[in-house]
Amino acid sequence: MTYSILLQAQQGSGWTSMVFMLAIVVVFYFFMIRPQQKKAKDQKKFVDEVKRGDYIVTIGGMHGRIAELEGDTFILEVEKGGRIKFNKSAISMESTKGMANKK
Repeated sequence: MTYSILLQAQQGSGWTSMVFMLAIVVVFYFFMIRPQQKKAKDQKKFVDEVKRGDYIVTIGGMHGRIAELEGDTFILEVEKGGRIKFNKSAISMESTKGMANKK
């Protein structure tokens, strides 16, 4: 008799732990994985839509205006006519288009 009660208790705790583990996976998905996927998608869209004349900031912190686009590279024009070539992957999500309106 006691043995059957223990088996029933173990079966109940098995379902409880399974539901708990599933809840943890769902929480991780909605609070960690999904926002990172959305941010990566937005970053790719931003980089694909960049055009000549946009003011950008690179991931290294270089501020400037896009002078030329060449495939997967671009030339960034910085102060006093300086020009530096970067890969598009170096573009940060931060766009300083507000800076263009001030000038």
